[in-house]
Amino acid sequence: MDGGKPSLALVYQAVQALYHDPDPAGKERASLWLGELQRSMYAWEISDQLLQLKQDVESCYFAAQTMKMKIQTSFYELPAETHIALRDSLLSHIKNLKDLSPVIITQLALAISDLALQMASWKGCVQTLIEKYSNDVSSLIFLVEILTVLPEEVHSRSLRIGANRRTEIIEDLAYYSNDVVTLLMSCVEKTGSDEKMLIKAFRCLGSWFNLGVLDSNFMANNQLLVVLFQVLQQNDTSTNLHEAASDSVCSALCAIENVNSNMPLAMQLFQGVLMLETAYHMAVAREDLDKVLNYCRIFTELCETFLETIARSPGRGMGDLRTVELLLICAGHPQYEVAEITFNFWYRLGEHLYKANDPVLHEIFRPYIQRLLHGLARHCQLDPDHESIPEDTSDFGEFRMRVSDLVKDIIFLVGSKECFYQLYSTLKEGNPPWEVTEAVLFIMASIAKNVDPENNRTLTEVLEQLVQLPDTVHIAVRYTSIELVGEMSEVVDRNPCVLDPVLNYLMKSLREKPLASVSAKAIHNMCSMCRDHMSQHFQVLLDIARSLDYFSLSSDAAVELLKGTALVLARLPLEKIGGSLSDLCAVQVIALKKMISLEPTNGKSVDPTIWLDRLAVIFRHTNPVVQNGQSHPCQKVIQEIWPVLSQTLNKHQADNRVVERCCRCLRFAVRCIGKGSASLLQPLVTQMVNVYQLYPHSCFLYLGSILVDEYGMEEGCRQGLLDMLQALCMPTFQLLEQPNGLRNHPDTVDDLFRLATRFIQRSPVILLSSQVIIHLIQCAIAATTLDHRDANCSVMKFIRDLIHTGITSDHEDSFEVRKRLVSQAMEQHGQQLVTQLIHMCCFCLPPYTLPDVAEVLWEAMHFDHPMFCSWLENTLKGLPKEMSGGAVTVTHKQLTDFHKQVTRQIPPIKTLFSSCSAEECKQVCWSLREFTRLFR
Repeated sequence: MDGGKPSLALVYQAVQALYHDPDPAGKERASLWLGELQRSMYAWEISDQLLQLKQDVESCYFAAQTMKMKIQTSFYELPAETHIALRDSLLSHIKNLKDLSPVIITQLALAISDLALQMASWKGCVQTLIEKYSNDVSSLIFLVEILTVLPEEVHSRSLRIGANRRTEIIEDLAYYSNDVVTLLMSCVEKTGSDEKMLIKAFRCLGSWFNLGVLDSNFMANNQLLVVLFQVLQQNDTSTNLHEAASDSVCSALCAIENVNSNMPLAMQLFQGVLMLETAYHMAVAREDLDKVLNYCRIFTELCETFLETIARSPGRGMGDLRTVELLLICAGHPQYEVAEITFNFWYRLGEHLYKANDPVLHEIFRPYIQRLLHGLARHCQLDPDHESIPEDTSDFGEFRMRVSDLVKDIIFLVGSKECFYQLYSTLKEGNPPWEVTEAVLFIMASIAKNVDPENNRTLTEVLEQLVQLPDTVHIAVRYTSIELVGEMSEVVDRNPCVLDPVLNYLMKSLREKPLASVSAKAIHNMCSMCRDHMSQHFQVLLDIARSLDYFSLSSDAAVELLKGTALVLARLPLEKIGGSLSDLCAVQVIALKKMISLEPTNGKSVDPTIWLDRLAVIFRHTNPVVQNGQSHPCQKVIQEIWPVLSQTLNKHQADNRVVERCCRCLRFAVRCIGKGSASLLQPLVTQMVNVYQLYPHSCFLYLGSILVDEYGMEEGCRQGLLDMLQALCMPTFQLLEQPNGLRNHPDTVDDLFRLATRFIQRSPVILLSSQVIIHLIQCAIAATTLDHRDANCSVMKFIRDLIHTGITSDHEDSFEVRKRLVSQAMEQHGQQLVTQLIHMCCFCLPPYTLPDVAEVLWEAMHFDHPMFCSWLENTLKGLPKEMSGGAVTVTHKQLTDFHKQVTRQIPPIKTLFSSCSAEECKQVCWSLREFTRLFR
């Protein structure tokens, strides 16, 4: 808005273009221009004028939304003396526009609520609003909307009102909560059977329940609760009203999680929900799925609220097991979506009973879990007319996966062995339809790994039966039977006599297109669990690996097969490993050589990633045991493959995707042979640095960190690795110094500081003595602003390890030299670092970063306690003490308390030369977490 305040006509024209311009480019231009207007100071006045004009829905909605956004994000722009005028203006607008559009009412209600939360001088806003508007029936619609969104906004992430103001507001809302409930009941009585007002009243009630400020004794005897359950019991209640009432009851149940302190209300809700069973059955009879889902939500919430009571005293009082019966009734509904709603309760019940470890309780709940398992097995059945294999990615496939996870978590209550036998018996003794057989096999596959394979004849019998299934069996049954065989790999390891028939069965299935990928994964499981037994079959595995592209395998399944082959390869005699590895890699290497020789078609080269991924998985999992003094059997092979990887990298150096795969492949190659890769170090580093100057792919930084990890403690390699770091840092810093460079390149930040951290860990003195360390520290301090999880974690680890290297004696480099160098760095950057970290925690970084920040602060304090105390004091003095709305953000006492809590963690002498004490660091993190809430 450099051209000054735009005219209302121009703004109106832009709004019209945004909503009605048929040209997408015109819409985009209008959107960008209006976004710039919203960020300007002119937005306040223009929004107010548009709302006064009341020209049309679009312009009023834009203005209302802008007003809400400005109050949320830019309230500091307004001087304190304008706050009352703004409040009065907004209240006038919402009254004048109440009949224009519900979405405008919502936006203005949010604006008024956000203003009330930030405007400390507006005392008792709830009482003010009720007194002003409750007697006018036409004003109830926006009054209830404001009272609905006000509690919701208290914990809004869009508002940073701080813990002090939030506590003050919650106390104020709790004080007037009875008045709100009374108003809602009055609204219901005044408007009679007006469904819209009932929905609004229930939504509002739920909002106040969610905030946890309603008086449970007052609510227990309130007529509004009676109305809620009446609505839920009536068969003719509309879908929207039913959903609103259900949401409100669920909110009420959540609000009384602490049942003992809310006993009167808990009793009313408990009895009210149990009365809904008949209504549930009526909804099932009417095939009204929406209502069935609502009832199931309520029943599940009831069980979760009373979980402790149910598990502690089942069958007594509010531990009444009729609650669990309700969930089993829901689990029996023909639609699996209904049963799925109950899953969280079963997870929590299983966890509770597992921790209690009480055989008596297990015995009580065993029949309920058995019934649940039978119901789940029924829900997992495919349609009888299903013709193909089960689909893992469909909604139903994902449901089956969640069933599998749930069964694994609760099977201990029934007993894995007993359940497995029982399921097998149903197949052995009966002749069920194919879809029942497939579902039973699916559940068996979920629990197979939980069954003890030691001296277990039934398990081997199951395997023997599975591998004899005829080809005429439904393809889905065969598919799931292969999955079950794969899950029973430990049984095969304990009973090697069944390995040959199992392997023949899987090899045969590998040749059938629908079964190829699942068979490959099962073969991988055999290779992983039965490595020693599988070594005699290595030639067969090698033949398969050479012919991978002749099978109809997914790329993941092909990689899994190669992984399994590599695991078996590592168990071969050392003298056979080199030749076998060369044979295993040959197909991939030949394919890469062919691609290198091909000229690009239409400017595009053939994609080599599939071959690079396969080589990477081979290198990653070929880990033979090599004794000291023995040459690595894979060394010669990798040296021979290096030129091909180098040429591939050169040819595709501009393609980040291919370069990443090349670096990944080289990373595992270096890890595979360790110090045996020394001859590759010079050419590899030279190529990395040369390509990085042209194309700064962050994966080169990561690969550099691997090289430093392997060779950083080798005296002859240190200077060369430092030269590599410095050469990589120059283009990296240029990239990150661009506008928004840090935010736009979080992967580069992540990999840069992984590399720097490896250097600190392996060769601290040579790095701390170099010129690049100053730039790294400055970059790290700037990068603490990033809320990218991996990047922030790497930055914090670098700073933490840098400081720690001046404390610990656990390194071959001289401790005195390290301490002096770290001391120089901290003298120069310590104050800036502490100030930046505290400011970022208070105003920018998400809570998950706090443990890492706490570790950095802890190390800094332990390195130089007096200086850290001074740095922290200076930082705290510079924090804002008051919000723009006049509310106190942080008191002097809270500042001094935080300073004391953090700095009192003085280390005992013994920890000065050891790693960070976990408990002390947790205390710093807890203090930091509590303190930053004052600013959030």
